[in-house]
Amino acid sequence: MAEDHVTTVESPDGKTTHTTIVREGDSRSGGGGAGWFIGLVLLVAVVAGVFFFMQGSGAEAAKDNAIAEAASDVGNAAQQVGNAAQDAADSLNN
Repeated sequence: MAEDHVTTVESPDGKTTHTTIVREGDSRSGGGGAGWFIGLVLLVAVVAGVFFFMQGSGAEAAKDNAIAEAASDVGNAAQQVGNAAQDAADSLNN
C-alpha cells in the first residue's frame, strides 16, 4: 500500500508557498502508452521484414526455374543439331 507524506510550507502571512508530496511504496504509473507504441512499431517492422524476405525468396526461386528451363532448351537444341548431323552423315554414306 502506498503512503503519501504531504509537507506544506506557509509564509508568515499564512499563504501557502509550496506543497511537497512524497509517495512511498507501491505507486505504479501508467507510462503514457509509450511501451505499447514501441511494441507496435517493432511488430510492424518484423512483419515487414518477413514480407520482404519472402518476396526475395520467391524471386530467387523464379530465377532458378528460368535458368533450369533455359538449360533444358539448350539441351534440346543440341540434341536437334546432333540429329541433323547424324542425318547428314547418313545421307553422305548412302
